[in-house]
Amino acid sequence: MRAERTAVPAPLRAALGDERLARAAWSRLAEPGDAAAAALVAEVGAPLALEAVVTGRGPARWRSRVEDVDPAADLAAVRALGGRLLVPGDEEWPQPVDDLARDDDEGRRTLSPPLALWVRGPLRLDEATRSAAALVGTRTPTGYGEHVAADLAAGLADRGFTVWSGGAYGIDAAVHRAALAVGGRSVAVLACGVDRAYPVGNTALLARLAERGAVVSEVPPGSVPTRWRFLERNRLIAAATRGTVVVEAAWRSGALATADRAAKLLRAVGAVPGPVDSAMSAGCHRLLRERGAVCVTGADEAAELLGRAGEHPLPARRVEARPLDGLEPTELRVAECLPRRGSATTERIARDAGLDVADVQAVLGRLALTGVAGRTDGGWVLAVRG
Repeated sequence: MRAERTAVPAPLRAALGDERLARAAWSRLAEPGDAAAAALVAEVGAPLALEAVVTGRGPARWRSRVEDVDPAADLAAVRALGGRLLVPGDEEWPQPVDDLARDDDEGRRTLSPPLALWVRGPLRLDEATRSAAALVGTRTPTGYGEHVAADLAAGLADRGFTVWSGGAYGIDAAVHRAALAVGGRSVAVLACGVDRAYPVGNTALLARLAERGAVVSEVPPGSVPTRWRFLERNRLIAAATRGTVVVEAAWRSGALATADRAAKLLRAVGAVPGPVDSAMSAGCHRLLRERGAVCVTGADEAAELLGRAGEHPLPARRVEARPLDGLEPTELRVAECLPRRGSATTERIARDAGLDVADVQAVLGRLALTGVAGRTDGGWVLAVRG
């Protein structure tokens, strides 16, 4: 054992006996969503799994990164930013993300839970997942999409939801800004280290999230964004929340990947309809038509979909009553033959309605009692407007 331990780089020696340091190391060794790494850590624990890799007794796939791993330095970096590292078992650990360890019906692991989470911001992640909504969409929205996204985010935040998204341009930025604007809570899940502002144009927004909400990543400080990290962060957004609403998205969009992952995790999925000829709504219409998404047209509907059963019931819709509402079919038929101006005889009304005169007389009597029909010297007239 001593000979093996001498091969361990100095920055990793302490991690071989410390779960937190070992998981910090794994977050740099393995990419987010690495099912093999998650399975190995789950089987033997992070320290033993790390020791097997760095001493050459375990899989070689992660060994090329060993020399670059210094978990103590990464922890010092995040603490210098006022941030923290969360690992499973911590009081603040967001337990819903553990659902990513769930196998499919054929026993296959299609998604993998995070090994650790790097966090900046005062919002506790365990609290941020208790009533959480994911709002996602295109980076190049229309004015309609931005308006709807902001309205949904503000409405959900007002109802006590924590709004999760990806911190990107477009719909993501609109929902983060709207939630913060109403004094609500919001979380951005990044594809890079929490010390980086990406995209650069959202630097001020991400700084506000770090001050008032939270920014979260599976990769340690200093890590750069990559295409696959964007795809894998989508699964984290889907898992941390009660459901995902796609506000505006093209036919092929990363937002649809978030919705697909939410569906795999048995989370609610909603989509906002848009103009039928808008390419930026084609993905939403695809979700509605092909994948069973629920149509969402406002914050009330989003809250009803994403909240606990009965927690946010839809308000009763008020429909303006019309004078002819509630009439039986024959009564309505006769009423529609009554002139608005002038008058008509019973015989004329019967002819126009295609009914027997005696039947029309009986109906007119009932309509007169309810104030729908009026009697004049020349016959009958419609006594109400509508």
